[in-house]
Formats: sequence, C-alpha cells, structure tokens
Amino acid sequence: MRHDGVEPTDAALVFGFVPQDDILHRGLGLRRSLEYAARLRGADSGAVDRVLRELGLLARAGQSVGTLSGGERKRAGIAVELLARPRALFLDEPASGLDPAAGDRLMDTLAELAASGVTVVLTTHSPAHLDRCDQVVFLAPDGSFGHAGAPEEVLRHFGARNFTEVYATVAGSTESTENTGSSGLSRNTGNGEGTEDARGRPAADSPAVPGARRYGPRSGPGPLAQWLLLTRRGGELLLRDRLSTAIVVGSPLMIVAMFALLFRPGVFDPARPSPSSTAMVLFWIAFGAFFFGLAYGLLQICAELAVVRRERLTTLRLGPYLASKVTLLLPVLALADAILLGVLRAGDRLPHAGPGVYGTLFVTSALASAAGLALGLLTSAAVSDPGQAALMLPLLCFPQVLFSGAFVPVPLMAAAGQWLSVAMTNRWAFEALGAGAGLEELWARGASPLGPPLLAAYGDSFAHSPWSRWLILAGCTVLFLLAAWWLLNRRCPTLARPLVGGSGGRR
Repeated sequence: MRHDGVEPTDAALVFGFVPQDDILHRGLGLRRSLEYAARLRGADSGAVDRVLRELGLLARAGQSVGTLSGGERKRAGIAVELLARPRALFLDEPASGLDPAAGDRLMDTLAELAASGVTVVLTTHSPAHLDRCDQVVFLAPDGSFGHAGAPEEVLRHFGARNFTEVYATVAGSTESTENTGSSGLSRNTGNGEGTEDARGRPAADSPAVPGARRYGPRSGPGPLAQWLLLTRRGGELLLRDRLSTAIVVGSPLMIVAMFALLFRPGVFDPARPSPSSTAMVLFWIAFGAFFFGLAYGLLQICAELAVVRRERLTTLRLGPYLASKVTLLLPVLALADAILLGVLRAGDRLPHAGPGVYGTLFVTSALASAAGLALGLLTSAAVSDPGQAALMLPLLCFPQVLFSGAFVPVPLMAAAGQWLSVAMTNRWAFEALGAGAGLEELWARGASPLGPPLLAAYGDSFAHSPWSRWLILAGCTVLFLLAAWWLLNRRCPTLARPLVGGSGGRR
C-alpha cells in the first residue's frame, strides 16, 4: 500500500500504530513516560507538551499512567504515536473496553487528528462509530473483502437501515457481530496528491487539507544512547514499583534467615568439620544466587511485551534493550550476593579465610546470579504474561536442585542424569564454590569419619580450578542472552517483516 506516492518501507514515511494493549509503562508518570518515548523516537524537545495539549492530557501529565481512566490511557497511547508526527495512524479497536461516552470522546479526538492532516485507519466492532468515518470497509468472517465506500453508500449497497444489519448481512447470519471479524474503517484526510487506496489506485476523493502538517520521521538514538536511556527508564520503573523493591530487598534477607535456622555455626571448623553441612551450605549459596537472578529476570520482559513490540517498530534495538536489563539488575544481584556471603561469614557459617577465598566465592555467586538472570530474561521473552512466568519458576528451579550434584553426586547419577546435569548452571556454581572453599582438603584432613567416603562419592567434582567453572557459567549467560535476543527478534519484528500477534496470528 502506498501513501502520498511513497512506499511504507521508505524512510520518508512514518506510520503510527496503536494496539489494543497499553504501550506505556503504568508505573511511570504520563509526562515522564512520554519523555522517554520521545527520546527513543528521536522526537524534538517540544513534542511531549504538543501531544499532551493536542489530546487534552495536560491536566493529567503528572499522574501515573496506571491511574488514568481507560479513555485517557487510549489517548495516551495515541500521544506516543504522535510524538514522531506520523502521516498515517493505525488503531486496533481503540474503543474496546470503553464506555459509550469515553468512546465518543475518543472518536472526537481522532476526527480532530484527521482534520489536522493525519490519515487515521482503525478497526472496530461498534456500529455507532461508523457514521464518523469517511470510508468504511467491511470484512467477512474469513477475512475476505466485503464492501467499501462512504457510510451512506455502504447502507444503500446492502439495503440496510443501519450498520448492525450490515454486520449481519456480511456475516451471512444474524449471529453476534463478534463472528463477523473486525470491520475496517478508514478516515482518508487527503494529505496531498497521489494518495492511493489498498489496491494502489489513486483515491478520487482526496482533496488537500488546507494547513495540513507535513509529517516525517526522526532519527532515533544510537545503540549506546539507547542503552543509557533504557537503563535509566528501567531504574526509574524499579524504584517506583514498591513490590519489586520489596522483593529485591527482602529476598536476600529471607535466604540469610533460613541459613541461620538450618545450619549451626562452625560447620567449616577444620578440627571438626561437618562434611554434609558444608556441602549443603555451599549448594544453597549457589542456588540462592541463581534464584535471585531468575526471579528478578522472569518479569522483566513479559510485563512490558506490548511496549517492546511497539517500540521495536520504531527505533528500539534489542541488543541495548537486553543490555539495559543486565546493567540495571546485575549490580543489585552482586550486592545481594555480597551481603549473603558477609552475613554467613559473620555468623560462622563459612570458613575462616582470607580475601582471596572470599573473592573466589563472590565471583562464583555473581556469575551464578548472572546465569539465573539471563535464563529469567530468556523465559520472560518466551511467555506472554506474568502469570505464565510465575508458573515457569518451579519448573526451572526443580532441575537445578535435583541435578546440581549436591543431593546426589554427579558420579552416582544415572547416565541420563549426568548428561542433564551438564545443562544445569547450579552444578557448575556448586563445584566452583566447593573448589574455592577447599572442600577436598577440609574433608580429607577433618576429624569426621564421613569426610573420606563423601569425598569419594563426589569424585573430582571439586578438583577443578574455579575459573574453569566460571567460563562455563559465563558461556551459559551469553548463550541465554543470545537466545533471548533471537526469540524477541521473532516475537517483536520490525516493519521489514509481518507483525506476529500474541496469539501466533499475523497482524
């Protein structure tokens, strides 16, 4: 489809698209959210105030997006698209979920946009809105073309008194209009000569609108600028979300409390070590670090998938986007790991050792958290909503517990279990912690009779240098992030490929 004689893939043409889902973060203030969107799209500094004023949202600029009414959020979504001053604006069921009064006000807004020189194209199931449009396109239930024309011409064509009868006729029955598929409505504003319809023919009724704005694209920020901008936005969202902040702060404290209840002090005493307890302490450190990362990463993408999909159609790059998540969360995870190790050492649940040993334990814990975070981001990119992400949490944790080699040493596992353990990041973190804490030497020299038999059961699990396990953990982290990038690239395509809907259909 050509618009003003320009192909959609041409850089001189900008399309705006407003899906049914919200495309703004609810946790941010409206103005703040629009400011981030404007910078990401490369819009000018005055664009935010302009669109707020045009859409009657100036009085709501300081409110959180989540506190806006349904109609105001719809207008806020339109405001995002108007930041880049598009020539054509596409809306997917904009009045869906709105009461009749809010729906009429939204249609008034769209009419004003059309009068200003923006071609507005929308889908709807509401017959009450069709009289407001210049051109109406009806689609049959199978998606085939029904009829197109001016509203009054469509009624004459079908011999109908109202559009409800047209819906029933196009559907071939008197069933609910939900079975007719979406009705395609277009408001042709006549942005200039050469405007063409969906078949590529020049539109006959497209007079130029006096004073119509000329819309054009803005160049977005580069990868580094995007990374900084997205990291800043993510940090602001994290600080504004009290539940997320409580989880970030509370999780390490909860794990530390459980350690204090599970293990007695002095289990690493060289004179009287407790081999089974030392192994469990190190395993739960490894698992705790992994769990921190996994839990933090699971909700990062799926909770804002609609925003990512829309921004991907503008200037968003997936590399800077994923890098911003790691940049924001990895320092928080590293701090949680350091607190965990510090508290356990203060409570005599870890060995008396120098900075070198604790540096090794910290690096291992941080890499375990990074691997968990990357796996969480990959999972978050694969699911569609936070509810599905929550269901994935135990499915991802149980294998990490069972096949880490802590409860059943890897040499004692069945062959299939040994192969599966290779894919468990918790195994490599546990072995690196055991090597860093000197479990082999502790168990061999300790007075406990359990030491040598237990050491034999674990084989050479703790005989390798920690850095060899660090390389595996780092490799897993990179692999998970690349897989998340690939998956997001498939689910959130650019304009160069067809849009893939959340249900798997093409939009």
